[in-house]
Amino acid sequence: MATRIITSRHVFDGLEDRTRPAAVVVDGDRIVAVVDPDHAHLYRDASTEVEDWGDAFVCAGFHDAHQHVFHSALFPSALAMEYCGTSEADCAARMYDFAKDRPWGTWALSHGWRDMLWDPPIAPTRLSLDAYFPTTPAAMYSGDSHTLWLNTCAMRELGIDEDTELPAGGSFDRDGDGRLTGVFREGAGMYYVARVLESLPREQLRQVFRDWLHELNRRGVTSVCDMGLSAIPGCDAVLDDVWSDLDAAGELTVRGHLFPTLPLDGDLSRIERLQSELTGPMLRAPGVKQFFDGVSSAHTAWLLEPYANPRFPGDCGHPAIPAEQMRSIVLGAAEAGIAVRIHTIGDAAVHEGVSIFEEAKERFGAPAQGRNCLEHIESLERADVARMRDAAVVASVQPQHVVIDVTQPARDLGEGRASFMWPFRTYLDSGVPMAFGTDAPCVPCDPAAIVHDAVTRRDASGDPAGGWLPEQRVSAAEAVRALTLGGAVAVGRERELGTLEPGMLADLVVIDRNPLSENPDALHGAHVLATYVGGRKVFDGV
Repeated sequence: MATRIITSRHVFDGLEDRTRPAAVVVDGDRIVAVVDPDHAHLYRDASTEVEDWGDAFVCAGFHDAHQHVFHSALFPSALAMEYCGTSEADCAARMYDFAKDRPWGTWALSHGWRDMLWDPPIAPTRLSLDAYFPTTPAAMYSGDSHTLWLNTCAMRELGIDEDTELPAGGSFDRDGDGRLTGVFREGAGMYYVARVLESLPREQLRQVFRDWLHELNRRGVTSVCDMGLSAIPGCDAVLDDVWSDLDAAGELTVRGHLFPTLPLDGDLSRIERLQSELTGPMLRAPGVKQFFDGVSSAHTAWLLEPYANPRFPGDCGHPAIPAEQMRSIVLGAAEAGIAVRIHTIGDAAVHEGVSIFEEAKERFGAPAQGRNCLEHIESLERADVARMRDAAVVASVQPQHVVIDVTQPARDLGEGRASFMWPFRTYLDSGVPMAFGTDAPCVPCDPAAIVHDAVTRRDASGDPAGGWLPEQRVSAAEAVRALTLGGAVAVGRERELGTLEPGMLADLVVIDRNPLSENPDALHGAHVLATYVGGRKVFDGV
């Protein structure tokens, strides 16, 4: 007989674009039946726990298909501040208020600033932080996690001076006199933020992880893809030792899928070790991650044609690594049966990424565990959508990115390229599977916002009216499916995660409103009532 029966008048099994009254019957950690509520009594005995959620919405647990777990856990914790700010001065002052009572000499840390949203929208310098922190190191990571802003004390602590060698794939901002300003971009920012964070005690990190996993449960998240944050060896922030410690202690309440950095020398020893060690239901390492470019707002995304507002003649951005080197390391992984997920934002990066995956599929077939994915895919040529389908590539995309600043694409890319971006509707109509995620901490991990933004292509305030590129909207059922089954497809676990069917792992979320029938704007007030992982209730919001 069943150990638990969960009933509701609005169960979304993920197979049809509608809800229905149903009872989800769970035995141990698996679903054994999904039946009409009138038949649920056939599966119960005196020990069966029955929960009737009435008119609440029940679906498979949410799967954040692209998250940087360590940074997401750290920056809303007691160890660091999360803040965007309205200006350089505002950010520096807020950092002082956050850190002023901390022990002398302790790093002052924050994440979230975006100079393109400031007034005026100009890059900061170390001088504003020096005014508040003359003897304490201060490190402020940008909201898109591609730029690091340090004060002079932090630079000294990290051994950075005017003659420091530039880390691979990065750049240093300099003033009119050629002196370092304290802003470090792309590979340089990622390298030095890793240096800052590696000094944190491991037990503190384990507690930060525990707290974050429970917070994810509160938001209905039952699975997450922990994505490498840097192309530099040792700096990817995928803390497999912390994950493994928590798994061994039975403390994981979210299924972790690790995607560490694919080394530029093609060394597969780390991922092969992880794949051999992490074989349980809670922790896997389906593949690896690598970066092909940066972000368009910083002109580091790699484009086929120059930016509409070039910073120098022929400004097309640039690849993070040469295309032939990317091809070599990805094909090496493919030959070993290892899935690769490539950060591709500009249309040139997307085009070359698809070409590499085409060759990988033709020569080596499908990966052994996960699926090959392109991550973010903001700007692309229309013809590359069909090529993605034929190469069996998953579009791992983040709907919240669409509405961060809808004026930015036209400003940087021009109206022509900005007319075809984040093309969710086109993906589905063309047969390209989508996996929805957040890219947290770049944006909050908010499943309700993911669905809202994909369905409306408007921000929480309703802008722009009618939605940005509204022809690319998807239905609520399609959005929920991309947020549940989509992640399972990306990690190669669609036969046990992502839908409510017999034989699937019993990961479920219960929320207080039905996204398939509610006004999409109402989703911003949605509340998770319960979250289950493997049939065990890991969050009770009642």
